[in-house]
Amino acid sequence: MDRDQQAPPAFHPHHAVIAAMGGTPEYGGQPDAFDDAVLSPERLRFEREQAYFNDIYLLAPVGYFVLAFDTAILQVNLVGADLLGVPRDNAAKYHFRHFVGEPFLPDFDSFVHLALNSSQPERIQLQLKRGRHDQGVAVTLLASADGSGQAFRVVLELAEGKLAALERSEERFRRIVHSAEEGIWEIDASARTSFVNPKMAQMLRYRIEDMLDKPLVAFMDDEGRAMLERNIARRQQGIAERHEFKFIRRDGAELWATLATNPIFDGEGAYLGALALVTDITERKESSARIWQQANFDELTALPNRHMFLDRLKNEVKKAGRQGRFVALLFIDLDNFKEVNDRLGHDCGDLLLAGAARRIVECVRATDTVARLGGDEFTVILAGFEQLAGVERVAQQMVNRLALPFELNGEAALVSASIGIALYPTDAPDIEELIRHADQAMYAAKNAGRNRYSYFTADLQAAAQLRLQTVLDLRAALAAQQFEIHYQPIVGLRDGAIRRAEALLRWRHPQRGLLGPAEFLPFAESAGLTVEIGDWVFRQAVRQVKIWQAELDPAFQVSVNKSPLEFRCDATFYQGWIDYLGEQGLPPRAIVIDITEGVLADEARQVVERLRQFRAMGLQLALDDFGSGYFSLSCLRKFDIDCLKLDPSLVSQLKAGSSDLALCEAIIAMAHKLGLEVVAEGVETLEQRDLLLAAGCDYAQGYVFAAALPADQVAAMARAARPC
Repeated sequence: MDRDQQAPPAFHPHHAVIAAMGGTPEYGGQPDAFDDAVLSPERLRFEREQAYFNDIYLLAPVGYFVLAFDTAILQVNLVGADLLGVPRDNAAKYHFRHFVGEPFLPDFDSFVHLALNSSQPERIQLQLKRGRHDQGVAVTLLASADGSGQAFRVVLELAEGKLAALERSEERFRRIVHSAEEGIWEIDASARTSFVNPKMAQMLRYRIEDMLDKPLVAFMDDEGRAMLERNIARRQQGIAERHEFKFIRRDGAELWATLATNPIFDGEGAYLGALALVTDITERKESSARIWQQANFDELTALPNRHMFLDRLKNEVKKAGRQGRFVALLFIDLDNFKEVNDRLGHDCGDLLLAGAARRIVECVRATDTVARLGGDEFTVILAGFEQLAGVERVAQQMVNRLALPFELNGEAALVSASIGIALYPTDAPDIEELIRHADQAMYAAKNAGRNRYSYFTADLQAAAQLRLQTVLDLRAALAAQQFEIHYQPIVGLRDGAIRRAEALLRWRHPQRGLLGPAEFLPFAESAGLTVEIGDWVFRQAVRQVKIWQAELDPAFQVSVNKSPLEFRCDATFYQGWIDYLGEQGLPPRAIVIDITEGVLADEARQVVERLRQFRAMGLQLALDDFGSGYFSLSCLRKFDIDCLKLDPSLVSQLKAGSSDLALCEAIIAMAHKLGLEVVAEGVETLEQRDLLLAAGCDYAQGYVFAAALPADQVAAMARAARPC
């Protein structure tokens, strides 16, 4: 039988202690279910054996020791620690041999040798030196090997007359009990308090006299009372158990404690009561509860997190399989959340997420599960519905509730929700596939216009497989040299010259032909290839601008688009770009970094600091797609920008006398006042070109001039457009 399963032997002062564990002993109760999940098997076994030792030997009126072969003290009870004057919580740094009087050392060494090699206990009388003074004390030692092959055990008694020894031991025992750091609680046969030590009264915040003669259960709640009664009854039957109980302190606060109870019998075997050793574990219990909460719940919304969501989904799927019902899984993504977060800041973004969580919870039953997976993604598990109409009613209610304005620190914010729905077992045979299908359905809702819900279909699965294959193909594209750079000319409106171009990535797919960036860059981000591809684009652009500066114009510039992901790398990554420009013999201003408004709004992520590093290196910065978002015009003074690029949406409706023209004129005038150049993107007609020229715009690019072209065609256009 395993030692953890055995009942403790009847108490006798010469019983051997349990096998020693390595390390300094600590007192601790049996871990609860949560601790079992996080403690190592070795640590768990040690705590259980230490608790077993405490149950039987801690309060014994003789000294008990477990010693290593070199006599290092591995375990010691209260009397033993007091006799030697050593601390129980750090006894391992002491060696028992150090306390043996010099004349007795040879006899002690022989005694240890015999104890380790004999099957019978060995006995010796000698003198010990006390811990804080060198006065000799006559003692009797009884020692034997513990059977583990790692240690041996020693029982120590004062070698005085029997009566004197008993009186002295009892006096010492009383002193130890009153000064013990553990609570000691004695009850009579009626479970009424007959004795408590000062520590026990202090733990419950009572005076000792206020506890005497009170029932033990008067200090516990109903659940603790029932458990304690069962524990005492099993103790009377000789069954050793250790439990955690919740006591109620005098001020109403909770005290969590472990009780190691031992029954007390008279000479005829009649039950007289019990003696309990009580250890305060409130701090450990609260810490465990906090760890469990953090491991299973989202801190911001208090909803279950991904870990608990998966656990509950697994249980609901099992239940549905037994009952022959379906489970609906809803994936919810907040549309336009990033824009609100960028415009109002992360604090308001957090308020919106917490508010959205409350609205979602209000749409479901108490038996349903709402979880936050991270960011602005939520999931809902709906079970027990008989018809799909119930699921659709819940989904539509969520769409309606989440589309209502949010009040965030005095600011109004609008978002909507895209919801994907997948059913078990109709759409998937297991939870992994169910989650994927709900996610795909959510993206279908987004692609269909957002602010709606969508079911999973076979067509969505086919689209998902295409995305997966695209990611796999992307991983091989760089090595296979399938990427190309095309360049769109940027034309000077005053003289028609081409001294700039924008580098635009293309992928010549072996089966699908030439692909534009919109067809593969989103997959590059999910595959973690954005930074690697961006670095390749930068270096290709540098090599090309070197050729054009030599052949066309020494001041020729190439613009390169950069995403926010590329700004989160180590700063040494960007230093490599400057080094590469130097190797090619080019000034840093040969390259213009195009960034979007969203990048500048990402100040909390240290992106702006990266931009300042770029400017310090000499690279120029252009603000792309200006006018498409919520960027404040006043912020242009805050950031060191060289050029504004008007978004095509501002240019596409340009007509004489239109409000769009007035807006463009105002932006151009403001930019020039701030010393910035202006490039108009998406110019498609001669009328738009002429209006922009009249408004004072510096440069333009678009189909009216040329689409993105291979480098040699751009060079030919530039030569043809040279001013006479």
